[in-house]
Amino acid sequence: MPNLKPLTLLHSNDLHGDFLSGQVDQQLLGGISMLSGYVSKVKAQRRNALYCIAGDMLQGSLIDSESKGISTIEIMNMLSPDIVSLGNHEIDYGLAHLLFLERCAKFPIVNANLFIKNPCTRLFKSHKVMKIGGMKVLFVGIVTQEVMSSIRLDNLLGSLVDVEDAAREVGRICNAYRSVDIDFTILLTHIGFEEDKRLAALLDPIWGVDVIIGGHSHTILERPEVVNDILIAQAGVGTKQIGHFDIVVDTDRNCVHSYDWRLVPIDSAHCPRDTQLENTIARFQRQVDEKYDHVLCRFPRALTHPSRYQETELGNLVSDALRDSLGADLVLFGSGAIRKNQAGPLLTRGGLMELMPYDSRVYLLKITGAQLRRMLAHVLRDEILEGGHGEFYQLSRGFRVCYDRAAGAFSRFDLGGRPVGDDQVLCVGLQEYHYMNFERFFGLPLTALAQGKGVVAATSLLDVLEEYFMAANHPDAQVEGRLVVV
Repeated sequence: MPNLKPLTLLHSNDLHGDFLSGQVDQQLLGGISMLSGYVSKVKAQRRNALYCIAGDMLQGSLIDSESKGISTIEIMNMLSPDIVSLGNHEIDYGLAHLLFLERCAKFPIVNANLFIKNPCTRLFKSHKVMKIGGMKVLFVGIVTQEVMSSIRLDNLLGSLVDVEDAAREVGRICNAYRSVDIDFTILLTHIGFEEDKRLAALLDPIWGVDVIIGGHSHTILERPEVVNDILIAQAGVGTKQIGHFDIVVDTDRNCVHSYDWRLVPIDSAHCPRDTQLENTIARFQRQVDEKYDHVLCRFPRALTHPSRYQETELGNLVSDALRDSLGADLVLFGSGAIRKNQAGPLLTRGGLMELMPYDSRVYLLKITGAQLRRMLAHVLRDEILEGGHGEFYQLSRGFRVCYDRAAGAFSRFDLGGRPVGDDQVLCVGLQEYHYMNFERFFGLPLTALAQGKGVVAATSLLDVLEEYFMAANHPDAQVEGRLVVV
């Protein structure tokens, strides 16, 4: 008979400062308080239970941004995960600040593929072995290459940025424990669901990886994916649900004997509240409200952003605001920068910051019509339109595009009602993150542009938008068919 032991694994990812509950169908849904209540309830019922978070605790709320993540770490300390891996947004406040936040954390943070180049030294512990119920469970952390795009000290730092390198690093860590009886191995990744599947396929079964808990792509699953006998799971985004594994571990063969997995809704029906945690969050919320309750403007109605891969009302509103404020011919605004699916009708300063928590510079570039066609064709390739790893853009007023996916060509490419000529030079506005990673997002090197580089039009995106909305009279936007894909 095999030696079988139970292991309960609870997992979250991409919490993004989603601290507060919302009212849905007459009951509370989500929030750290009930999430904490569910974790505590399960740990009281299951003797071998662990709770892990696969990256992106930070960003997404004013509570987080006002203190640059310090408040989030205090809240996470009360939530008390057993182990956490880094996400790309953990770097948003700078590398030095991240190292400070790690010192404030009362839980272990693991990452295997972020390091100082010379001397080659990891910035964080790459892994941790946890002992529970007579078992040794190995956790390894892996993060996306977008971390490197967020850090400007890339001459000092390096990252194993592709899955092939990451797979080799996982193998190196697992091989270091060949003489130790590791009963179960879990990767905490923040590279996206499709990349998780690629990574699993590259792992040598001898290394003994059993489960990948992922993040970054905000994927909701009906059941775990199985690749190379490795279970891959993810729990969407925020605190409205949690992943729950009940695993039977074969400690003789160091593998999964059987398992049950479900995505549990965090709601008042079966999640008790953590009142101590609620009081802490309420204290932070009061501080934020006092500072950010100032009303900027009123929309005629609530405006929406239901998907980052289509033209939206909020996308049109923001791209138009930047175009009008900065005098550009066209603004390409990254859809992923809009972090709420609805705003208004009353817009406060705090509401604007929650809508777009990632402030940055805005650049103006000189781009020819032929180059712009090539850039947008790269953006509209199939893998992006199907929700893959990349970015979709909102287009400002006056620009109309119709793209035929089957033909891979534009049937319409107009600005101000006239076709854009190949040699026509346009002034295009772009956020700093997309400017700094221009070739990756647009498939064209910056050096190929008319001036070879852009100029800074504004040092703060949020400053520009705040001034625009304060002066606007009932600003409105509708989906107009600026970008049509057939």
